[in-house]
Amino acid sequence: MNRQLIVLFLVTSINLFGCEKSPTHSATTNDKTQQDVLLKRLVKATQTDIDKIAETLNVKYKVLTNIPSDKCDINIADGNCFEVELSFTATQSITSNDWHIHFSQIAPIQSFESDEFSVVHINGDLHKILLNDKFKGFTAGETKTLLFRAMFWSLSETDALPNYIVSANNLQPRVIASTKPYSNSETGLEVLPYVVPFTDVEKQFKRTAQDSTQWLDAASLYQRNTQLGEQKLDVSKVIIPTPKSVIYSKNNAQLSLTSGIHLDYGNVDKDDVIVAITRLDTLGIANNTQGKPVTLRLLEDNSKMIGSYQLDITTTDIKITGVDGAGVFNGLQSLSSLITLGSTQVPVLTVNDEPHYEFRGLLIDVARNFHDKTFILTLLDQMAAYKLNKLHLHLGDDEGWRLEIPSLPELTEVSSRRCFDLNDKNCLLPQLGAGIDPKSEINGYYSVADYQEILQAATARHIQVIPSLDMPGHSRAAIKAMAARTKKYAIAEQDDKAKQFILHDANDPTVYSSVQFYNDNTINVCLESSYDFVTEVMTQVKKIHADGGQPLTRYHIGADETAGAWIESQACKDFIANNDKGVKKMSELGAYFIERVAGILSALDIETAGWSDGMEHTRKENMPAIVQSNAWDTLAWGGHNKTHQLVNRDWQVVLSSPDVLYFDFPYEADPKEHGYYWASRHTNTEKVFQFIPDNLPIHAEFWLDRQDNPYQADDSQTPMKLGNRFLGIQGQLWSENTRTDHTAQYKLFPRLFALAERAWHLADWAVPYNYQGAKYSQATKFFTAEKKALRDQQWQLFANTIGQKALIKLENDNIFYRLPTVGAIVKEGKLYANIAFPGIAIEYQVSAGNWTRYQGPVAIEGTVNVRSISFDGQRKGRAVTINNH
Repeated sequence: MNRQLIVLFLVTSINLFGCEKSPTHSATTNDKTQQDVLLKRLVKATQTDIDKIAETLNVKYKVLTNIPSDKCDINIADGNCFEVELSFTATQSITSNDWHIHFSQIAPIQSFESDEFSVVHINGDLHKILLNDKFKGFTAGETKTLLFRAMFWSLSETDALPNYIVSANNLQPRVIASTKPYSNSETGLEVLPYVVPFTDVEKQFKRTAQDSTQWLDAASLYQRNTQLGEQKLDVSKVIIPTPKSVIYSKNNAQLSLTSGIHLDYGNVDKDDVIVAITRLDTLGIANNTQGKPVTLRLLEDNSKMIGSYQLDITTTDIKITGVDGAGVFNGLQSLSSLITLGSTQVPVLTVNDEPHYEFRGLLIDVARNFHDKTFILTLLDQMAAYKLNKLHLHLGDDEGWRLEIPSLPELTEVSSRRCFDLNDKNCLLPQLGAGIDPKSEINGYYSVADYQEILQAATARHIQVIPSLDMPGHSRAAIKAMAARTKKYAIAEQDDKAKQFILHDANDPTVYSSVQFYNDNTINVCLESSYDFVTEVMTQVKKIHADGGQPLTRYHIGADETAGAWIESQACKDFIANNDKGVKKMSELGAYFIERVAGILSALDIETAGWSDGMEHTRKENMPAIVQSNAWDTLAWGGHNKTHQLVNRDWQVVLSSPDVLYFDFPYEADPKEHGYYWASRHTNTEKVFQFIPDNLPIHAEFWLDRQDNPYQADDSQTPMKLGNRFLGIQGQLWSENTRTDHTAQYKLFPRLFALAERAWHLADWAVPYNYQGAKYSQATKFFTAEKKALRDQQWQLFANTIGQKALIKLENDNIFYRLPTVGAIVKEGKLYANIAFPGIAIEYQVSAGNWTRYQGPVAIEGTVNVRSISFDGQRKGRAVTINNH
């Protein structure tokens, strides 16, 4: 599942902080002694002081180097750490000295250097900057610095998290204005104004000395884009995703839909197709009695997969026949795909189509940062347009609980919000740069009515909603909410209710750290009240689904990244010593939890799904007959092996490979590109298109590892059993630093088009899986030159289709898609520019002058900037400067 970008290979229960080294200080320095000293010379802050500091303190965050030094703790992260200089400039004098700053930093700070500041790690990513006894205040214009080191590396300007909070005892906290994000007026992208731009390739851009990743500049991008050719291709006949079979008329005949269409529903339920009809209307093809005849029919065919259809377009009419309602719906969506905005002509053709995979999914993480009902409803429209049929909603994690459970109101009363409450009583800690406002857009939840509206919209689009409330790890939001419930009923002296749903052992002395550095985020699996909670929640969720018209048939437990919080718990020691479940060791408790929760789900007639790292430890005989496992193991690290092991259990495996299916990762290797990158530094739309999901190890022939170095994939030890195959694939959008709906849509589109292509269509250039097992590297040639040429030719057409048809439809639907960065060179005094999706306009600017539309090679003098521009001209892509030498 989701991993922070920096926390690779992190072992649970590790010592997070290094020893104190003069003049370097450990980030665990006890601040009580410092505070005692400060009390003797306290210059107490007033609310006016806190307000002034928030308004006038200028913070700058500068990554100095990713090159480890002898000041990195050799016991952490293999001795890798990066250095950051935090600077604070006071535009007005500051005399008070009893204030402090809380801020989010992805990886905990292990040491720091400063005479006047100290840093302590609070929990998760939250840190606190304290003023030392040597702090002398700020004079107007004075700058002070704090240098700190954190584990692994920081390779992107978007790694930093916003909304530093200044506070003092008994005063209202304030967000420091210089650390607030804002939207760029031209691009609409979020900007972190306090982050100093990267300039140094070796110290800032590279992960290690072995990192071969190239900073993608305009010239390199220009060369890559040249494979698309200089002329736009005819895309009028292209359907996304590509059908299994298409036969066109020999004379390229067309049917005009200028008068619209006239539907004959036949034996098709109108409710099954109304959304697809509405989409045609938004594209300018209305349903009316003067329109061309469109006949819809159902014809069952058990030999074909659900959603299969036939589309026949003649010079006089259209016929769509589906094996079920979803099939007719998909046929109508293919008709919509043929439409080019501004044109009503469609080609005469016959399409026989069925999906390659039954499961064609997309995960949206709304737990870390909330994305509201409107965002999800809009997304469902796009998923349906491109034949995706599974929405995995990640509704609960450490940082938030996003679904109303009527019998447990504390889950949303407390845990749907993050604000400045360091005791987690009224809201959760301000993790992930949340700031102090409990009503900000990163906070919120789906009421029962909201969620049921989502279910109804999904049903109308033939999409199954698979909810997930991650357990037993990633459960801090649930734990804190139930702690609040316990306290409420204890005060009311209702002991039965107070003890009903306790999720943690208050006397558990276990010291642990989760992968996201929480010390209190894991449900105690030895408490019966934990299973009572699961039963109550799932009973409620099942009822919500039933009342919403989409029965809950599959639930995703999560079950990943469990930190082992219970190893010193007396409750667990007692359970290990006396149980009839065959659990003999603490290390078996995680699997026991999953097995037991799977049993609870089975009793409720709900199928079990979960992430591979949790599911793999279960005993098959203790699991239900039907189990879905999402395989998120990195291919470049031999991830195919575990994935094949899960398939060989006869489980339903859904590929969620982070190398290519994590859409929170950057599109390109540029520090300004948004996203984490622990498995891939660049996951653009073309890479998703290149994916051969049926054959995971083959990618060693043409992909590189996360440092852009070749790797080998040995499939000789764990090949799949003959005939086994995957259930499907799923794209993931995790949201740790995806704070806005615009950013979320930017990360999804246009990659979603390629996800849909690979989920629906089996490419003729794909290399079939070798059930005998084989070894793959760049030296092997299973993926032949002929297959590569065919793939690249099809990508050329696909890219043209995105640029000429698909993106303008997104714009028509008010989707904030990513405008690609422009490739460009200056040669012999002329500017040459191109773009990844032909059809998108390019502009150039010379010597800070006016922007001019690029029509072809043009003579220029001076510094040149280039950018892409939206079809309506309202939004611009990120501008890049061309090296004019």
